Amino acid sequence: MMTQAFYTGISGLITSQNAIDVTADNLANINTVGFRGYNAEFASLFEENINSVGNTGSLSDSIGVGSRLQTTSMMLDSGSYASTDISTDLAIFGDGWFGIQNVNDTLYTRAGDFTFDENNDLVTNEGYYVLGTLGSNIQNEVLTSKIDSLVLGDITSQEILNFPKSLSYPAEPTATVKFYGNIGTEDTSISYGSGVVDSNGDKNNLKLLFTKSATQPASGTQWDVIATVKTLDGLTTYDTQNATVLYNDIGALLSTTLGSLNNNGSSVSIDLGTGYSGLVSSSTTARSGSTVADGAMGGELMGYEINQNAEVIATFSNGEQSSVGKIALYHFQNDQGLERINGTNFKESSNSGEPIFFTNEAGENILGAEVKSFKLESSNVAIEESLTQLIIMQRTYGANSKSITTADEMIQKALGMSS
Repeated sequence: MMTQAFYTGISGLITSQNAIDVTADNLANINTVGFRGYNAEFASLFEENINSVGNTGSLSDSIGVGSRLQTTSMMLDSGSYASTDISTDLAIFGDGWFGIQNVNDTLYTRAGDFTFDENNDLVTNEGYYVLGTLGSNIQNEVLTSKIDSLVLGDITSQEILNFPKSLSYPAEPTATVKFYGNIGTEDTSISYGSGVVDSNGDKNNLKLLFTKSATQPASGTQWDVIATVKTLDGLTTYDTQNATVLYNDIGALLSTTLGSLNNNGSSVSIDLGTGYSGLVSSSTTARSGSTVADGAMGGELMGYEINQNAEVIATFSNGEQSSVGKIALYHFQNDQGLERINGTNFKESSNSGEPIFFTNEAGENILGAEVKSFKLESSNVAIEESLTQLIIMQRTYGANSKSITTADEMIQKALGMSS
């Protein structure tokens, strides 16, 4: 029994050393982006009951034979968040993991320091590919449709987010120009203009010139309108129309003979509104005017950025933007069951369960947490707590070392007594 103290002390030394190693690793990664710290958890080894057989007390006395490191459990608290000036830096506020892929495996991480590589793949700083849903709006390096927001696809359909280096935003010819304001009632001319895009992607000028008709109705006001579409330099005229616009005696639009105009091969409809909803003719307010035209000029890709919804946004030289991909956010039944590959990358296991997506009431896959760009999540290790644990483990190590020394001295005395 005398040697049992040796085994107890030795197991304590090993356990304390393991705990020191875990804490030291936490401290070494205090500045590692997305690092998940670990806690050392202990268990006692076999114990020997020394109570008498007939003892019926509620307390039992036993002699243990030391301790062991039972497991290291992942810290689930979020780390602190730091702002950056890079749009591809992402931080998860809440539960969830980014999915990344190396040659053989799908891994999961909280480290969102992503970037686009030379092939325009979205990758981690280790070169792992980031997984998500690609928009179906790119074909042959041309944006086929503008998407404001993407919905995540099925969890099994997530793929590497790759985007073309060259991408064109096709021109959208102007179909309608809406006019708003007040042309007044004074017998002076007033004009309104708007830029309109033709089918070639060129911008032209549409102009409406209002002059009071020579003959006025018995009630209300009538205006003559000359509508023209010209090139911006004014050298080429694509269409000219003469029309009349009739208002009632309180300025509401009654009728117009304005039709569609030829815009270098595409048709542009003129919308003056109805009643008081568009262009009115009133003496009670000052003259004013504004226009709203649809359509867009063609543009070339300026670059990719990531917004607050973890969507990859393509920005074009014409000022237009479109979502072309969405980064996936994975969840697990038991995050602590993930198998640690290194400090920031993890792999699913039988303890963690398979990855899942959260869904909304409509059954659509959602992120399930807030993802913010221009931010990174730091290590979730609290330096003050880790340093305290390190001091405790050092003292525990010293105490176990002392128990071995004491046991050795006792054995030496016992051997001296027998002699």
